[in-house]
Amino acid sequence: MNQKIEEILEIWHKHFEDEENHYSEFEPSDIDYFVGCMLYNHFAFSKALDTMKTMDLSYDFLSSCGDEYDEIKAKIESIKLEDEIEKLQFILDYIKEVKPKYTHAELYLINRFEYHINEMAIRYEYNLQTDKVEFTKPATRSPNPLLR
Repeated sequence: MNQKIEEILEIWHKHFEDEENHYSEFEPSDIDYFVGCMLYNHFAFSKALDTMKTMDLSYDFLSSCGDEYDEIKAKIESIKLEDEIEKLQFILDYIKEVKPKYTHAELYLINRFEYHINEMAIRYEYNLQTDKVEFTKPATRSPNPLLR
């Protein structure tokens, strides 16, 4: 994993070890998700849908992430990649490296993020322009027994 990203994850995971920094429904995987969102926003993909040019960080997360936010934002902004395919690959590699740290249930936000990035990767691969999102039902069943 990129050294700057490792440092960012280490800073925020350490910060959120203190339960006083938790917010409602906090999961450690949220940190990895929001770092992914910050990377996505920083890279500003041209093939992102107009409605998905940026991904908002949750207010709960921002209000709980502490003084480290400015340092982390600067580290994200210092990652310089020129080519959009290289940027896309950077995020795909990031997702691939953080997913094994969590259980299936903990991966909800990261899986949602990965789905979005994979759909964007298809647009790059086939040089497609898309002006709307077409939602499809996921192929896998929900682990929630009430939804079976």
